[in-house]
Amino acid sequence: MAEPIAKREPPLRPEILRQTRDVSGLGAVERPLTAAERLMNQAGVRRSLILIGLAAAWQLYGQYVGNNLILPTFFEVLEALWEVSRSGELPDRVLTSLRVLTIGYTAGIALAAVLTTLAVSTRLGADLLSTLTAMFNPLPAIALLPLALLWFGLGVGSLVFVLIHSVLWAVALNTHSGFSSVPETLRMAGQNMGLRGIPFVARILVPAAFPSILTGLKIGWAFAWRTLIAAELVFGVSSRSGGLGWFIFEKRNQLETASVFAGLLAVIVIGLVVESVVFRSIERRTVRRWGMQR
Repeated sequence: MAEPIAKREPPLRPEILRQTRDVSGLGAVERPLTAAERLMNQAGVRRSLILIGLAAAWQLYGQYVGNNLILPTFFEVLEALWEVSRSGELPDRVLTSLRVLTIGYTAGIALAAVLTTLAVSTRLGADLLSTLTAMFNPLPAIALLPLALLWFGLGVGSLVFVLIHSVLWAVALNTHSGFSSVPETLRMAGQNMGLRGIPFVARILVPAAFPSILTGLKIGWAFAWRTLIAAELVFGVSSRSGGLGWFIFEKRNQLETASVFAGLLAVIVIGLVVESVVFRSIERRTVRRWGMQR
């Protein structure tokens, strides 16, 4: 028999003792933030500084050009914006555009909800949504406006039709993509609870897919807003809408460039307000509160 291997003791390593350094003279490890650092940590302050910088660059370049017919300065645009707002002309046009936008946006969301509900409930509905999306999503909404004028006449109906087209496919695509990414565990939990059809969609799929749904709503809003302004620029007076787009077109014909920029500034401000106030409030109270988004 082979002799057993002798038991070996582990090597002894010398202990190393190090003296700690006196760090009392290094100052505070954590210092309080200065007022400027606290301000720069606020997202609203940083964005405001960006806007102020853009306005200053606009003002300086407008003074350099020296021709208010081509490029008025920022202060001239603000003056024109104040005049058309004080007279009530611009607020009336803005309200007209927002009224039409609300109708088209709401109708587009409702149709998108119907299509996505069918898509997650039946195979035929899924095939229908994918086919319609592949056909109509690449089609520009403004290209349908001449047909809308033939079908719905000179009125708000033609504008609402192109708005529905611009909203429907973006919302439906993002919503269906969110529904498809819902984990199978949640789906089985809902089925075990006896949920089918609309209750299953409302109580299981919508909360789980809400980040994608909210993204679709944002994209649909942006598409609808720019489609409405473009449609009013071309056919606003024909449809008797008299909205913000037609206000810009009228001022361009009258060579009031400062008022044209005032109308464009109103378009930008409304977009910023909707994005920063409406959608960000919804996002803060839903997906961020639920821990679904950083």
